[in-house]
Amino acid sequence: MNITIKVWRQKSNTSPGEFKMYSLSDVSPDMSFLEMFDVLNEQLVRKGEDPVAFDHDCREGICGMCSMVINGQPHGPLRGVTTCQLHMRSFNDGDTIVVEPWRAAAFPVLKDLIVDRTGFDRIMSTGGFVSVNTGNAQDANTLLVPKPDADEAFGAAACIGCGACVAACKNASAMLFVAAKVSQLALLPQGKVEAKSRAERMVAQMDDEGFGNCTNTYACEAECPKEISVEHIARMNREYLKAKLG
Repeated sequence: MNITIKVWRQKSNTSPGEFKMYSLSDVSPDMSFLEMFDVLNEQLVRKGEDPVAFDHDCREGICGMCSMVINGQPHGPLRGVTTCQLHMRSFNDGDTIVVEPWRAAAFPVLKDLIVDRTGFDRIMSTGGFVSVNTGNAQDANTLLVPKPDADEAFGAAACIGCGACVAACKNASAMLFVAAKVSQLALLPQGKVEAKSRAERMVAQMDDEGFGNCTNTYACEAECPKEISVEHIARMNREYLKAKLG
């Protein structure tokens, strides 16, 4: 395959950015999208140019770091996959592929395709946890959890915090991310003790970080690589309302 990459280049969060065009030949359709970028960066380094900076770690769809907007879609054209799970066979010979970072005021660009997502960490630090007494672990059957609740909590816990929901939303809302984390704990007995403070604090921190309001267009669910349901947003709203009403 011969392809052209139109990629966003930005030296720092204080410098202006621009798109740069690069051509690649003999690209294997079996390459992952990140492997294609590895090849591009090897070529740039050999030419004495600065390689394209992008986040990556596990390359197995687990860490959520490989955040790229590809042809206008977070993580690319396939549903239920991260960028690292996207392969070049999803594109055609001769294609021009446009690659950008997440676009959100709460996710400022640090360099090229890398954005600052520490806002998510600060949201989690306000309530995305349970406080328990240390000591021996309880027997597995001492805390009974209904199977439907356990399954739904597990589904919410699948959120990897990549931020695709923010990138997909026209208001750059983090509602799906926060809702998944609130919902995960709200469904389990261990999360009931701090439920009130959790909902209030995490929503307040989300607002403080500058994320927008939910648009109800379901773009977040459509682009989420773990296909987290927007039903969790409804649960978070209920948890928040219960907290406010005392």
